[in-house]
Amino acid sequence: MSPSTDISTVTSTPGGAAGSGDALLTVEDLTVTFGRKKPFTAVDGVSFEVKAGQTVGLVGESGCGKSVTSLAIMRLLPSRGNTVSGSVRFDGTELTSLTDAQMTDRRGAEMAMIFQDPLSSLNPVVPLGVQVAEVVQRHKGMKSGAASKRAAEMLEKVGIPDPTRRLKEYPHQLSGGMRQRALIAMALACEPRLLIADEPTTALDVTIQAQILALLKELVTESGTALMMITHDLGVVAGLCDTVNVLYGGRIVERAERHDLFAKPRHPYTGGLLASIPRLTEERGRRLTPVPGSVADNIPWEGGCAFAPRCSSEIEACRERTPDLVPDRPELGRDRLLRCHNPLESNRLDDAGTAPTEEAAR
Repeated sequence: MSPSTDISTVTSTPGGAAGSGDALLTVEDLTVTFGRKKPFTAVDGVSFEVKAGQTVGLVGESGCGKSVTSLAIMRLLPSRGNTVSGSVRFDGTELTSLTDAQMTDRRGAEMAMIFQDPLSSLNPVVPLGVQVAEVVQRHKGMKSGAASKRAAEMLEKVGIPDPTRRLKEYPHQLSGGMRQRALIAMALACEPRLLIADEPTTALDVTIQAQILALLKELVTESGTALMMITHDLGVVAGLCDTVNVLYGGRIVERAERHDLFAKPRHPYTGGLLASIPRLTEERGRRLTPVPGSVADNIPWEGGCAFAPRCSSEIEACRERTPDLVPDRPELGRDRLLRCHNPLESNRLDDAGTAPTEEAAR
C-alpha cells in the first residue's frame, strides 16, 4: 500500500447519502469478451448500482476487469474485436441501445470519466485552456470567451494556482498532480451527475493524492454527484467509498458496505488484499503477507472458483462447482453478497491477520 493511505481528511459517514433514492446507474449482467478465435472474457456478468450522492468502489488487482467495466459503461471500448452484452441504464435510459451520436451527447455532459494516466489523456500539442474550454463549448454551447472564463474557474476550483496563466500552457509544462487536476476540471466542467474515476491518484505524491481525494469527496457531498471509484488502493476505499465491490477474474466475489468489509472480510481474496496492507502498528521489519501467485493463476469460472489456485481456504468443491454470488450472513452487515464455497469465519480472521481496521488501512 502506498503512503497515500493516510487520508484522514476524507473520512465519510457510514452509509452517507447512499441509502435513499433510486439508482442513477444500474449495471446488470455486464459481460465483455475480447477476440473471436480464442475469446477471452474480461468482464463476466457484473451487476451493481450507484445512487446519487453515493460512492461505490470497484476493487481488485490489475487484470481483474475494473477498467474494462468502466470503459464498457461509457461505451469507449474499440468498435471491433470485442463483444459487450448485458444492460447499462443511466437514469432509466438504456445506454447500450443509444446511437454513437446520442452517447457522445451524454459523455461529458451527464456522465464523465477521469482517466488513469493524465499525460496520455491530454493532447500534448493543444494548450490546456483550449482542452478544458472545448468541453463546455461542446455541451453547453458557450462562446469562446465565456468558455475560457469557465475553464479558468474550473482550474481554480480544483486547486491549480494562477489558472489564467495555466490556460496558455501545454500539458508537458504541468506537474503530474496538475495534469490530474486538469482532467478532473474537464470532467466536472459541465457538472455531470455521474463521475467515474479510474485510479485517479496513481503515480501522485502523498499530498496531492490526499487533496484530490478530498476534492472528490467534497464533490459528492455538495452536489450529490454519483461517484464510481476504481482502485486497487484499499486506503482510498477506507476513506471514500460507501459500498465496495471486490472483483476477481471479471466477476464480483464480495460486496459489502465499507465498514462491514473492513471489520469482517468473508472472501479469502478480500482477506488477502487486506492482509497485504502495511500498517504502522505492526512490528518493525515484519514481512507483508501477499496474496500468492498472480491474477493469471486461475481456472475458468465454468470449472469452479477462479481464485482456487491461489486460495489458502480451498476445498474440493472449489474446483468442482462454480460458486454463485448469494446473500451473506446478515449479522455481518446488511446487503452483503458473497461468492465462495469456504468463506472466512469471524474466529479465523484475527489468526489469519486479515482484518485490519479502517484506520490501519488509511
